[in-house]
Amino acid sequence: MKVLVAQALRQIFRLITKILFNVKVEGIENYNHAGSRVLIIANHVSFLDGILLGVFLPKIPLFVINTYMARYWWVKLFIWPVNYVTIDPTNPLYVKSLIRTIERDQPVVIFPEGRITVTGALMKVYHGPALVADKTGASILPIYLDGPQYSRFSRLQGVIRQRWFPPIRISIQPPRKIELDPAIKGASRRQQVGQMLSDIMRDMVFLGGEQRKVLLQAILKARTIHGGGHIVVEDINRKPLSYNGLLRAHTALADGIRPYLGEQKNVGLMLPNTIAMVVSFMSLHRLGKTPAMINFTMGLSGILSAIKTAGLKQLITSRQFVETAGLGDIIAGLQDEIELIYLEDVKQDIGIAIKMKALFSTWFPSLSLSLSDVDMDPDNPAVILFTSGSEGEPKGVVLSHCNLMANHRQLIAIINFTSDDVMLNAMPLFHSFGLMAGMVLPLTTGMHLFLYPSPLHYNVIPEMAYDIRATILFGTNTFLEGYARKAHPYDFNEARLVIAGAEKLQEQTRQLWFEKFGLRILEGYGATETSPVVSINTPIYHKAGSVGRLLPGIEYHLEPVEGIEEGGRLMVKGPNIMRGYLMPDAPEVLQPPTTHLGDGWYDTGDIVTVDELQYISIQGRAKRFAKIAGEMVSLTVVEQIAKACWPASEHAAISRPDSKKGEKLVLFTTEHQPERKQLLASAKARGVGELAVPRDIVQLDAIPLLGTGKVNYNELNNM
Repeated sequence: MKVLVAQALRQIFRLITKILFNVKVEGIENYNHAGSRVLIIANHVSFLDGILLGVFLPKIPLFVINTYMARYWWVKLFIWPVNYVTIDPTNPLYVKSLIRTIERDQPVVIFPEGRITVTGALMKVYHGPALVADKTGASILPIYLDGPQYSRFSRLQGVIRQRWFPPIRISIQPPRKIELDPAIKGASRRQQVGQMLSDIMRDMVFLGGEQRKVLLQAILKARTIHGGGHIVVEDINRKPLSYNGLLRAHTALADGIRPYLGEQKNVGLMLPNTIAMVVSFMSLHRLGKTPAMINFTMGLSGILSAIKTAGLKQLITSRQFVETAGLGDIIAGLQDEIELIYLEDVKQDIGIAIKMKALFSTWFPSLSLSLSDVDMDPDNPAVILFTSGSEGEPKGVVLSHCNLMANHRQLIAIINFTSDDVMLNAMPLFHSFGLMAGMVLPLTTGMHLFLYPSPLHYNVIPEMAYDIRATILFGTNTFLEGYARKAHPYDFNEARLVIAGAEKLQEQTRQLWFEKFGLRILEGYGATETSPVVSINTPIYHKAGSVGRLLPGIEYHLEPVEGIEEGGRLMVKGPNIMRGYLMPDAPEVLQPPTTHLGDGWYDTGDIVTVDELQYISIQGRAKRFAKIAGEMVSLTVVEQIAKACWPASEHAAISRPDSKKGEKLVLFTTEHQPERKQLLASAKARGVGELAVPRDIVQLDAIPLLGTGKVNYNELNNM
């Protein structure tokens, strides 16, 4: 009788939750393939989680619940319909108890985080369940719950917008096994199996997300989650836009600009970090066009090269921007090469009919999107970016919607970004770091994005961070060092995440931020071709001196390099890898990434080491190694020696042909009176041989930089 009552209650609860929450279950075949001895793990996002798994899984599982939490009446209210046992995770014997439970061949559900999330992302993962799976040989079945976190039954009040009955998706993923060499025992084994479980949870969050969406669909979903009135973007004009305002603005601009555009697919976009840039970018997507982001700091020759490479016929810009940025000479040089479209002219053509249609889009956003010209194929291009050209002519990099959305999922699987965050982005949107981290990520997660037009305003940006109470800041080492030196110790008081990329983070910059603001900079690594993030340090997984752990979903291979004893040339493959290049010598012809490993593999050109936990440490660019007297010398190491010697100055190293030793080193520095003997002492202190100490030292007033903050090595070579 008890079993019949339980079955009846299960059916009733299934019907009620399916109606109220529109529950969808995916991957049920994975459950059937898991076998008889199964440990089910899931992310813990609400008090509904146990009920949902209890009524929608094919068999009634046994739930493992924290003894401390099970004492509360409100917890009992949610767990009484399910079959459960209580355990105390602080008791060393709880693992043995769990092993006995698994050995009964009954499906067991456990939440490895041990508590309901209060951030919306994965929290600390306890290693006990991994030890159980290792001891029993049980399959681990990851199940990703998406939707309950937005309900009134989560613990995210004040973090995200909650509602009573959000749609819920239960994603059952392929079963996994803990497989480890039997010779590994004791503490080392416990640590390794625990890390494996953490990685399975991380992969579960990544794979459980929806990546097969175009960018506008992802933004509309974020609008549904956070509300049309939620403020999402602001710039220095201090007129913020909500999701509804952004929807109206880009819909109106799309209709206004349509008569100006021809049949060509790619359209140039040359604007600073402003709301106008975001709206223009989205409006081109709505018209089925691919924005080609023009780096206005490249100079006329670089811009003309980019225009030719992408086959651009039209370029959208603004007269006010041209005047403010002093781009008159560049515009004069472009007039005979490309048709210029000014936003001021388009704005005059937006009448009442277009504005009413834009208003309609906020009432029926999905219908409005379906009636637009937006390209709904997520594998099609979403943007064309251009490499910096620091070592040659810029190449066009074509990224698809799937590339951007995959990188988005990879990041939110390991770092908690919430709608309560305020992101200050001064990294230019024509740069992959600025575009992905500084626009796509906040627009699709509900963060309040504040766009600042130039990263070079070292005095203003810290004050702006203080004014808007920024919680997240991105930047390169050059920019972050500049901000720290100019800022008041309280300017970054609200910041919780400071993320560095695009160039190596120097130790003195790291130390300066820690000592002055009490903040640990999280260094990441990537490339335009990887959308852009490949690895990143996080608050949970951090290794000083590295650029973080490889993101979920990315495979890697280290190709041996002659003369390099440790590490190799990094090649990667994954869903965030670009669709391909547009090359200057083959304009408009897409060249997909490929290496000797096969299609889809991208050669980063970086020499790296990767440890057993997949932390990446950069040794230098393959192109930035010099072969001197048969020995490989990293130009990055040369720059680090100089920085350690003269920390207040800037430095850049290049190599030149040498008739005696093959190549020789040249150091450019802003140090007033540089002497080689000082460099020799610095190299000796770091355990570096004399071969890495340049004999040619050139003093400059300033090291030439690109608009992204990277050193302009092309210009140095021309010197």
